[in-house]
Amino acid sequence: MYSKKDLMACLDQMGIEKEGTLLVHSSYKSIGEVDGRADTVLDALSDYMADGLLVLPTHTWRYISKDNPVFDVNKSPSNVGVLTELFRNRENTIRSEHPTHSVAAMGKEADAFTAGEYKHETPCARESVWGRIVDRQAQILLIGVDLTRNTFIHGIEEWLDIPDRMTDNYEALFSVLNSGEKVRVPSRRHCGLSWSEHFWKVNDLLIEEGAMKTGRFGDAETRVVDAQLTTALLTELLEKNPELFTENKPLEPEWRCYFRNKRMN
Repeated sequence: MYSKKDLMACLDQMGIEKEGTLLVHSSYKSIGEVDGRADTVLDALSDYMADGLLVLPTHTWRYISKDNPVFDVNKSPSNVGVLTELFRNRENTIRSEHPTHSVAAMGKEADAFTAGEYKHETPCARESVWGRIVDRQAQILLIGVDLTRNTFIHGIEEWLDIPDRMTDNYEALFSVLNSGEKVRVPSRRHCGLSWSEHFWKVNDLLIEEGAMKTGRFGDAETRVVDAQLTTALLTELLEKNPELFTENKPLEPEWRCYFRNKRMN
């Protein structure tokens, strides 16, 4: 059974920057038995990042839609896991006000990080928290989940305007803000197939190029993604091959050779 101290040691062994910004996607069940259960996991993350900024997704895209259009920042539950739902309700967390792709943040500059999200008409705008992840040179921790659960890559595709990723039309959504004000948020949505299910194909490339490393958090196989390096790498790859994540098959060897040769030269 893992203690808070054990889990904090795992973070240290993986080189998580205590004074940096850490975005966490997670599968709670993958961690194994923890003394104090999910609350201890959050205590470990929060205490470790006490001098930095801890961010967890609190998305509601699964049920906020044109048929159920009102997101309430204080009441709408997260649809992306038990840790995210517990975290958004913790004291001293601040939840952003985007109707479908909110996050909750705790720590250094959490107010500024989450501010104004209801002003964005797309899920992962470059000016949103997803772009701020890059600007802050954040690390992304994937606990017991792989790259297919890394919302951040949706952002990279969105910023490059990859075809068939976003609806042309807008849904009439609303956000009830922390102030209690209800505001209209006309929103384009992710569309088509579940393109994120194809993100796995760059796993080995990211490791080879130093943009990702692996470790353990409790029992969970865990990935640590460098947001800035990953953005640079996938931007170059997607500019050369916009159909990269359209097909669910392994990355062609030529692309790994391309980056290997570039690195060596």
